Amino acid sequence: MASSEFELIATYFSGIGTARKDVHLGIGDDCALLQVPPGQLLAISMDTLVEEVHFLAGTDPELLGHKALAVNLSDLAATGAVPAWATLALTLPQSDPDWLAGFSRGFRRLAERYGVQLVGGDTTRGPLSVTVQVHGFVEADNALRRDGARPGDRIGVTGSLGGAALVLKIRNKEYSAMRLNTDLSRRMDQPQPRVEAGLVLSTLAHAAIDISDGLAADLGHICAQSGVGGRVALAELPLSDAVRGYVDATGDWSLPLEGGDDYELCFTAAPERCEAIEVGMRQAGCRLSWIGVVEQSPELRWIHPSGGALVGSAGGYDHFQAR
Repeated sequence: MASSEFELIATYFSGIGTARKDVHLGIGDDCALLQVPPGQLLAISMDTLVEEVHFLAGTDPELLGHKALAVNLSDLAATGAVPAWATLALTLPQSDPDWLAGFSRGFRRLAERYGVQLVGGDTTRGPLSVTVQVHGFVEADNALRRDGARPGDRIGVTGSLGGAALVLKIRNKEYSAMRLNTDLSRRMDQPQPRVEAGLVLSTLAHAAIDISDGLAADLGHICAQSGVGGRVALAELPLSDAVRGYVDATGDWSLPLEGGDDYELCFTAAPERCEAIEVGMRQAGCRLSWIGVVEQSPELRWIHPSGGALVGSAGGYDHFQAR
């Protein structure tokens, strides 16, 4: 059992991820010393996961270790960046060897999958929370942003939508007509960052964002920052069988529109580039759906399968808005 902060770090977090030549000094000193490749921009993102806000008490630590890194890699994917380094700030109520071994195992497995090296961070005592910062590289001309959407662009999304929100609704006993299974639970507990899809889009898309707060909110960010609007056909939204069953049974579209934690990519691209994107997504093994069109008017419209506009405003998750 680790008896001090330094032993804890040495036991569970030293050597996590791929050993990279661009890391001149990693864990074990006051600062990491890192080399950014010539001609590349450094992409940086950071997210915090707090117990009982982003995950329930008693969550499998191995799944939490995976998710803590995955949600950050999702941000890199949305810029078309190649992942490189990560730092980890871990606040723990106590030093639990089993919990730490599970967490580091989940973190390590995903880091090795994407060639990421853990290069530093911090540990402290307190209520359980996890903060991860990731760094990646992208060529300046290929960096995806939220402000590049253009009228006439098609709107695309990867994967499927609403699965994580459905898991949360079932766990909170707000929907009893369906039981959780392993595949559905993974949508909440073990999201897959769309890094390969982001690399495809980096040379072909005009704008992109990862769907962390819900499609409506995140596509809304693209439209607001690009000075455009759009039209989305709800019938074209990619839904799993479980989410489709929920929508059909309740008529409630809030899960695929407003549900957070999907960590898919939403993007816009010129029509003439759609075929190339489709080919790239197939090669990356990623599901792709075209769901709408960017329009000059700043309004974002949601078209119901019946043909009318969706009644009510589609929003998304906001930490500081009363719900």
